[in-house]
Amino acid sequence: MLDDVLAWHPHWDVWLVVGLLAFSYGYAHLRIRPHIPGASTSRQQIWQFVAGLVALWAVSDWPIHDIGERSLFAFHMVEHLVISLVAAPLLLLGVPTWMARLVGERSRLVAVVRPLSRPLPAFFLFNAVLAGLHWPTVIRAMVTNEFAHLGVHVALFATAILMWLPVLSPLPEVPRVSRPVGMMYLFAQSLIPTVPASFLIFGQTPLYDVYVVSPKLWNWDPMLDQAVAGIIMKLGGGLLLWTTITVMFFRWYGEERRWDALESELRSSSSV
Repeated sequence: MLDDVLAWHPHWDVWLVVGLLAFSYGYAHLRIRPHIPGASTSRQQIWQFVAGLVALWAVSDWPIHDIGERSLFAFHMVEHLVISLVAAPLLLLGVPTWMARLVGERSRLVAVVRPLSRPLPAFFLFNAVLAGLHWPTVIRAMVTNEFAHLGVHVALFATAILMWLPVLSPLPEVPRVSRPVGMMYLFAQSLIPTVPASFLIFGQTPLYDVYVVSPKLWNWDPMLDQAVAGIIMKLGGGLLLWTTITVMFFRWYGEERRWDALESELRSSSSV
């Protein structure tokens, strides 16, 4: 049975979704952007979008998806973290304002997204999905039903986009919070996974019966698998969020220094 998990077989639905996203992004640049005055996309944004697609594809296809679904819960945790804390922010960073506005206006998403992407609603929606995602009944449904698995991952990705919008929104109509507020927001986000992670790390019995009976890669027992998943959730998620906070801090500090230098220059010129 473990041989079936390790045998290569692509998930064509994942390839289709990633391919459609890549095609749409390229089509917008080649066919639509030339007709929008002032529309531009930096090379960095293109690479960020591509990196987001690669991250989404890598964890949603063989082998990570298959091992996480049919062998080790730790791999399932990696999949969730990459979807929500790597792929989602990279894709947002890769979308220029003109493209986000184009999608928002044509689909009328802005009116729906604007109230939900404020810090408090976005924070609670994402964490509600994250908490529900680790409920034993939900895990069992995801492992045993492919449609349930897809639905939960769509909810995770959608609420992850909402969670990141307060700090990474490409649209002025969905404004970003200030950098200090954004850093506090992500700091609070880094604390929340401590609760479910502690149940996984310090639990005395396996929480997920489907992973008790699943064939284990590397002969891991269910308790070790569960503890490693908790460590990945706490340390891995915290590392990703704190890396973002650190980048935001240095950018904010650099901006403040430039403003101080500009003010000093203006004061010096006015006193002459």
